Amino acid sequence: MRVLVAMSGGVDSSVAAARMVDAGHDVVGVHLALSETPGTLRTGSRGCCSKEDAGDARRVADVLDIPFYVWDFADRFKEDVIDDFVSSYARGETPNPCVRCNERIKFSALAARALALGFDAVATGHYARLENGRLRRAVDRDKDQSYVLAVLTAEQLKHAIFPVGDTPKAQIREEAARRGLAVARKPDSHDICFIPSGDTRAFLGSRIGVRPGKVVDASGAVLAEHDGVHGFTIGQRKGLGIPGPGRDGRPRYVTDIDAETGTVRVGTLEDLEVWTLVGERPVFTSGRPFHGPVECQVQVRAHGGLADGVAELRDGRLVMELRTPLHGVAPGQTMVLYRPDPEGDEVLASATITRSRRGD
Repeated sequence: MRVLVAMSGGVDSSVAAARMVDAGHDVVGVHLALSETPGTLRTGSRGCCSKEDAGDARRVADVLDIPFYVWDFADRFKEDVIDDFVSSYARGETPNPCVRCNERIKFSALAARALALGFDAVATGHYARLENGRLRRAVDRDKDQSYVLAVLTAEQLKHAIFPVGDTPKAQIREEAARRGLAVARKPDSHDICFIPSGDTRAFLGSRIGVRPGKVVDASGAVLAEHDGVHGFTIGQRKGLGIPGPGRDGRPRYVTDIDAETGTVRVGTLEDLEVWTLVGERPVFTSGRPFHGPVECQVQVRAHGGLADGVAELRDGRLVMELRTPLHGVAPGQTMVLYRPDPEGDEVLASATITRSRRGD
């Protein structure tokens, strides 16, 4: 089988490539150039897809004795991931750029080019498992990335391979060291890859500009002014620009964002409690929508935000009624449904959250 391995320059994709070679496949490595200025995309463990990363990937390919290429996807990445990220925040939403990158770049644009060139599959270093077409959590729950892969369609999953999902991360590093790969101890990248500074508010502000508004409490009283709703997200507690806790001495959180009026509303932790989630553009990883209520779990963040409930498809929307409430759920987040399983939870579906409702 001809396999194209997306090599980021990190330890996970490097071991993924090595395992594909060991399995006897015809392997080619490719590094995605996602920025017009790649020299600016890494600061220690922050960022990725830099010139340093491309060099690390090339050296691994040399050790494995496989062909290696760098493909320029910078324009597509800017349009489908960065611009989407900025416009979503400008609307008062909280998007996950890793979800969009997997959906639109790695398993859409990259996979399409790979298939057109005669490859049978694309392999990546994601921590997830595929069993008989079913997407499951990784063995290493702390590193599990099935959440950011849940937007993939059945057709996309048919041409995907996740070689490291059956192994804990510590063992992946040990394996890389045994193979003589210099990236064995390379730090994992953190935060958003195209914001190596980690300052999301400054990044968004430089692109959206000043759009002044007000921070108000539940009564409508103005507590502060701000330069744009892009500086806030539902559930945020710090950096609100208001003096201390509320009159009752309890901390205050962002509970609602109105991008049209520039109004950021704050309230108590109880005000963040939601019992119903509604998602648009559902994707069913099996390729077949389910019918009727389904007992499952929902996850609303890459790490955390997990609750039991009943999901149902209603008028093309995915609706999840929770048995226990979640807090701080924001429009733009991805809701991923799992079927609990002792062998590894199976991904059922995903959707982009458009609204949530309290129980009262």
